[in-house]
Amino acid sequence: MQNLTTPTRVFDLVNNTSPAVKMRLLGTLPLIFFVAQAVHYWRIEQLGHMLWMCNIGNLLLAIGLFLDKPLFIRVAIIWTIPGLVVWLIFVVWPWGVFLSSTLAHLGEILVAMIALRKVGMDRRAWLYALGWYLFIQLLSRLFTAPDLNVNLAHGIQPGWENLFGAYWQFWLTLTLATAFILWALGIMLWKIRPAETIEA
Repeated sequence: MQNLTTPTRVFDLVNNTSPAVKMRLLGTLPLIFFVAQAVHYWRIEQLGHMLWMCNIGNLLLAIGLFLDKPLFIRVAIIWTIPGLVVWLIFVVWPWGVFLSSTLAHLGEILVAMIALRKVGMDRRAWLYALGWYLFIQLLSRLFTAPDLNVNLAHGIQPGWENLFGAYWQFWLTLTLATAFILWALGIMLWKIRPAETIEA
């Protein structure tokens, strides 16, 4: 009889946990995904890849959930979508699927959608998402190897050289396109799940 009641007690314990504690528990998942990716890249001596928006987004999401910071959570949520698309095109398509990478992308977007139900989206979040991107891109340029070209902070994406005469032209075009995509995603998510109040 005890074996039958123990799972029920665990379920009741989780069910009766406060929403704030549940969010912190949820935050352990993207932190695990981030650490798993860090271990993978540490083993192959390419830790610079941890600054890709999709990877660092897991850390931002975890911090937002742990500290109950809706702005951090919303920025991470917005970035899960382009991060997933880039991952599918530039990682899965040419290289295949890896466990830590799959967790960092599919796992992150699952957690993000659960978090979205709790915090909602406000109409200004895309601006912070753009600011976060520019900040991380600057860090990528300062602290990662040029040959990794993390977040395209060092050079033109291979295959696009004929379209741009200089890196600044590529960067400006990329930044404007990124801003538009983030704005569109922010509005879409806001319409799906608007935040009740705008929180900083």
